[in-house]
Amino acid sequence: MASAEGSLLDDVELIDVLATIKTKSKEVTEKLQEASEKKIEINEKREIFRPVAARGAVLYFCIVEMTLVQWMYNTSLNQFIGLFEWSIINSKKDQLPKIRVENIVSCLTMKVYRYINRGLFE
Repeated sequence: MASAEGSLLDDVELIDVLATIKTKSKEVTEKLQEASEKKIEINEKREIFRPVAARGAVLYFCIVEMTLVQWMYNTSLNQFIGLFEWSIINSKKDQLPKIRVENIVSCLTMKVYRYINRGLFE
């Protein structure tokens, strides 16, 4: 605009550029709105699976506390993550997220129980 000579209304190129900027601005505003809606949707869906994370944390810290019973029960986070991922992959699938969460929690609990039982000293 600063380099435009004469009347700004007569500069066709400037008007075209401003129209393009206005169109792009609308597109960006729409995409930001969509991103905001997606963020809310993702957060809602993520919260559905919070019980899986909570159960995983409780089980992990229970396993870690087993070292107080005997030092040889020491378990790494990588070992537990393996159990956690195995439970997610191998638990029964379901269309309803609530039931899927219950299946994962149940599978994880049983997997950790069997893992600890296998390693117990008599």
